[in-house]
Amino acid sequence: MKMEDLGAVLMQTQRTLNIHLSSGTGEGPTPLAAFDAALMNAGVANYNLLCLSSVIPPNARVVRAKHRTQPDDYGRRLYVVMSQMRQSRPGYHAHAGIGWVQEGDDGRGLFVELQDDDRDRLEHDLHTTLGAMRRLRDVDYGPVQTAIASRVCTKQPVCALVVAVYACEPW
Repeated sequence: MKMEDLGAVLMQTQRTLNIHLSSGTGEGPTPLAAFDAALMNAGVANYNLLCLSSVIPPNARVVRAKHRTQPDDYGRRLYVVMSQMRQSRPGYHAHAGIGWVQEGDDGRGLFVELQDDDRDRLEHDLHTTLGAMRRLRDVDYGPVQTAIASRVCTKQPVCALVVAVYACEPW
């Protein structure tokens, strides 16, 4: 067996990290209460969130799925990449987005988390930022993918968030 083939076989036997991409929106009497409501809606409210930088490790797969808090996980550490925007001005929008690219062979990649009150500008900035980051690396990443959560403020403050959940750990 060639070394390249052996490497491919070993790569397939390594454990795949499923990164769950969840989003949520919320409303509340204060911006922080709206943020908590968005965390509840995304399924990540009862954790201690530890925000990561935006690198997707090898052998990872991004799965678009609502995160489900397990009863025994209350208060545990949850490692995430998160984008969130709070808005308190009636008539204005909150848009939070995560964009990502992944290399096809082993899943390594990059996340970008941004927010804006203009959805089209947010989508543009996600693509532009990832384009710039790709040019700095010698990796053949696949196409840009995005997930955006949006909410308009009517009376009370609102929050939109997108969260990429890596792992949960006890203390």
